[in-house]
Formats: sequence, C-alpha cells, structure tokens
Amino acid sequence: MLEIRNLEVNYRSRSGLAKAVDRVTFSLEAGDTLGLVGESGCGKTTVAKAIMRLLPQKGTLIRGEIWFKERDLTKLNWREIRKIRWEEIALISQSAMNALDPVHRVGEQVMEAMVCHRKVPRSAARKRMAEVFELVGLDGDRALDYPHQFSGGMKQRVIIAMALMLEPDLIIADEPTTALDVLVQDQILHQIKELMRKLNHALILITHDIAVVAETCKRMMVMYAGRIVEKTDVAELFTKPSHPYTQGLLKAIPRLNAKRERLYVIKGMVPHFADMPVGCSFHPRCPYAHDKCVEQKPTLREIKEGHLAACWKIQGKADLG
Repeated sequence: MLEIRNLEVNYRSRSGLAKAVDRVTFSLEAGDTLGLVGESGCGKTTVAKAIMRLLPQKGTLIRGEIWFKERDLTKLNWREIRKIRWEEIALISQSAMNALDPVHRVGEQVMEAMVCHRKVPRSAARKRMAEVFELVGLDGDRALDYPHQFSGGMKQRVIIAMALMLEPDLIIADEPTTALDVLVQDQILHQIKELMRKLNHALILITHDIAVVAETCKRMMVMYAGRIVEKTDVAELFTKPSHPYTQGLLKAIPRLNAKRERLYVIKGMVPHFADMPVGCSFHPRCPYAHDKCVEQKPTLREIKEGHLAACWKIQGKADLG
C-alpha cells in the first residue's frame, strides 16, 4: 500500500543543504503496523510530514519516491494531495493540547473533515461523529463542549476520532501519548491497538519510547540522525538487537528488577542535521567504533532473513556477541 524509496529531505540553510532524512526506504502492507523509533531530532516526524506533504514548501527539498496505492505523492499537485489527506491518510498529531482550536466546539472540529471531503449533510456527519466517539470511548454529548473542558487524555481521544472519521487506509500516529500520565498512556495505546485490529487500518507509530512500539506494532524500524539503522519484526528486535544504538535504547528502558542504582543513558547527543559527522553518524557515541566507522558510512544490509542493520561491525553477524 505504501512504499517509500530513497527518501531524502533537505533544508536549505546559509551554509547550503542540510540533510534531515537520508535515503530512507521501507514499505507497508494493508493492515500492517510499523513502529518508527529513535531519539528526538532523528527525523521521525519529518518522514511523517513528508508522507503527508506537510513540510514547508520554501526552504525544503524532497528527493526520492513516496508511492501510495500506485501514486507517487511527491508528484501530486496541492489539490490532489488535499483529497488524500484525511480521506486516505490521516495524522494523529504529536500534541493534542495544541491540535484543537480553543474557540470552536470539539464536535465541529471532528466533523469538519467529513463535511469538506464528502459534502454530506451535517446530520450524517453528526451520526458518524457519534460512532467514532463511541469507538474511542467518548460520550457523544461532549461534542458540544470546548477543548478546555477536556482532560489531556480526552483531547487525545478526540484527535484519534478525527483520524478515524473518514476511515482512511493509513493512520500515522506521531507521539500519540506525549504529555499523558502512565495510566492514560496505557489506555490510549490499548485503544489504538484494538481499533487497528477491528478496522484493519495500516498504522505507522512514531515514538521515542521503544517500549510503546512493543505493545502496539508487529514491525519496527530504528532511526538515527536521519537514517534507518535497523529494521525487523518487534520480537526479533527485542530478543536480538544488533545495532549498538538499538542496544542502547533497550538498555535505557527502566526495569523494576534492575540492580543498577542509576538508569542507563547513551552518552552524547544526536548530531544536528546541519553538522553530521563523517562516516557512521553514531560513531561519536558508539562503544564499538573503529577506524572504518569514522571514515565510511555503513549501508543498511540484511544480517539474517528479515533483519537489516547499518553497522560495519555486525554486518554478516547476528549480533555483537
């Protein structure tokens, strides 16, 4: 259904082009669930916005192909891409607190996409809104309320309801549980998982929390400094992580039975896309880096069937040993 080939996103700066996304390639089948993880600044949201064509026109250069149902989205004009948004691809935005207009009733905002795309009577839009409110666990009577009358978790459910209004084939959820407490986060994740199972929609879940993907997705891709550094199914990645960055992310997950007094952290920071190091982008933080890592950028290669990683040390091996 979705196939991205060698996607590059470059931002123009005073010093030239800065590459925020570097040759990202992946595909997604109908009903599939894919997690995209990595620290802040790795390019995850940029990939999502490139698919939706929501990146600013000025100062942005996109290369590569984004095929969705046999159409290259990078070649469509603005009228054509607007027909696809919400109707075929919907976005659950990163911050529900800021995604809703505070001066309009919640119900009006949820119905807007259906009224604009389908040109249906408002009565039909209200009926569909009541259905999706029930799906996400909201009382239909709350449609007359304003966003400030909703809690953070309820606002997030409203954003999910918006994404479901037109029954799109693909939903992109960008950090859907950011700023929510642990209990509400668990409820939202469980709801997303159940909805994807019932409706058979495809899902791309973007998050910096690798544990969130384990609960929701079948496949996982790890992104670092604009590149995919590892991809495989969720079970394989959690039991046999190959890339040093992936191993670091897993070590950083807090565990109740951990003997350490301090949480594990990956030393250093994600490099800015305008100042990428030569060679492997992770080598300044990698405990296994050697001369080749500093000099040459590794490509994403299959280390075993269905498991790919971009690391000079592990290519041809199942793990680091």
